[in-house]
Amino acid sequence: MNPFEYVAPSDLREASSLLASRWGQTEILAGGTDLLTSLKQGITQPKRLVSLKNIPELRRIQVKKNTLRIGAMVTLKELAANPTVQEEFPSLITAIEGIGSSQIVNVGTVAGDLCQRPRCWYFRNGFGLLAEDNGESLARNGDNRYHAVFGNSGRAVFVSASSLAPALIALQAEVSIVGSAGREREINAGNLFQTPTNVDEREVALRANEIVTEIKIPRENMQNATYEVRHRHGLDWPYATASVALKIRSGIAREASVVLGHVAPTPWSAVAASNLLNGARVDSSLADAVGQAAVQGAAPLSGNAYKLQMVKTAVKRALLAATNA
Repeated sequence: MNPFEYVAPSDLREASSLLASRWGQTEILAGGTDLLTSLKQGITQPKRLVSLKNIPELRRIQVKKNTLRIGAMVTLKELAANPTVQEEFPSLITAIEGIGSSQIVNVGTVAGDLCQRPRCWYFRNGFGLLAEDNGESLARNGDNRYHAVFGNSGRAVFVSASSLAPALIALQAEVSIVGSAGREREINAGNLFQTPTNVDEREVALRANEIVTEIKIPRENMQNATYEVRHRHGLDWPYATASVALKIRSGIAREASVVLGHVAPTPWSAVAASNLLNGARVDSSLADAVGQAAVQGAAPLSGNAYKLQMVKTAVKRALLAATNA
């Protein structure tokens, strides 16, 4: 591990001022469950770490009449223990429980989960975010069993690693961000993620000197659920996940959203599945059809076509769980 400067500012303005304008010069330390491993492996070699541990407003969960506000430094354990989350957002509870590592759940933070780097084994072994060697894609030409089946037409074929993102996107969450000089902006959770086109970009649509401060989830009585397909329980990442959120009025699905995880470089909104679901009466037959629609547009690589059946199953079971159908 290379030497670096460590700073722990007490407010957001100071924290953002300590961040460089280019990726890689500085890194944000939240829970550290991903960053410390990346430092040891030489994936990132910053000159400065900016810890957020001394900024109290980032550690709050606020239950408002119409919104649940989650500070960026709230741990996954704290989020899962919140009574409002347990009652209204079971999709988030399932996502957290699926992580399976008590150490990560106790220390890992909400924003850290959203901003963690991909688990692609080429990236983690020093071949860069786009997993290329002399201009050739290692993942396309090699072992790609855990790589993307959607959104993989460009240079990036890794999958987004976030456990919470599919559920938050389905729930129409918004993300608050603070940048240099205290400038604030808000984006919907889906727009937090991007597919990089070159090695100077990252998987999140943040500037290098911006900090995620809060996640806001509307409290709109959305029925919701997450279903994950995993190789095993414990510290592992899923093959595929599906999060569903919708309202049921007079037995008919409204405002439905189906979002997939671990199948694309970003959390993947299954638009065809959402459109089929909206305006329909949910039963087992419809759930089958929605699962089938969810794989429209898929382009599996040589070793990961098996994920398509997992996506169909995950969507069907998430929908049935959300609606108790």
